[in-house]
Amino acid sequence: MKIGKLMLGIPLALCTVLLISAQPGWANTAKGGVTESSVSRDDSQPAAAKLEPSQFTGKIIGRSNKAKSITIADNKLGNVMIKFNENTLGLEHAQKDEAAIINFRIEGNDRIATVIEPKLAKLPQGVSEITPDELAELIAAKSDFMLIDSRPGNRYDAGHIRTAVSIPVTELKAEGKNLLPQDNKDKLLLFYCGGPT
Repeated sequence: MKIGKLMLGIPLALCTVLLISAQPGWANTAKGGVTESSVSRDDSQPAAAKLEPSQFTGKIIGRSNKAKSITIADNKLGNVMIKFNENTLGLEHAQKDEAAIINFRIEGNDRIATVIEPKLAKLPQGVSEITPDELAELIAAKSDFMLIDSRPGNRYDAGHIRTAVSIPVTELKAEGKNLLPQDNKDKLLLFYCGGPT
């Protein structure tokens, strides 16, 4: 009988020691432990808020003006729903299938969008952006350049800038430089698509 009580008491005592030693301030610093003074603590926010990012980035899946909500396919977390209100700035950038950056704050159990911005692609090194007016000047001056419409072919067929050649981005990725002029490597190449992406 005494051995049975002893066998039951050993695991209980071991669990108690492990629980106590896991608490900050009780750890043994001589064995590489952690003391309460070396643990950074911020109890001003609930644990869930500490883990929650304050910004989502991805493609807008949908927007409901009735429910005042936006669903975004965040690049890291998947589909996320965020509410908006009359104070939300940049709602015009919350368009279905467009890439956006949504900054938000937590109010109770809700994420409330504060600012929505378009997510623009970063230009590679050596590439610069020109304005529509600068393009118009190049066209009027009959400068030596190649204007490439990188939208899908059906969008090009529906309408395009005069002198533009259709090379959809999918073809450009597949065939690359074979689609570009081989006779003049110094020719200015200008690309355009359906909008800022």
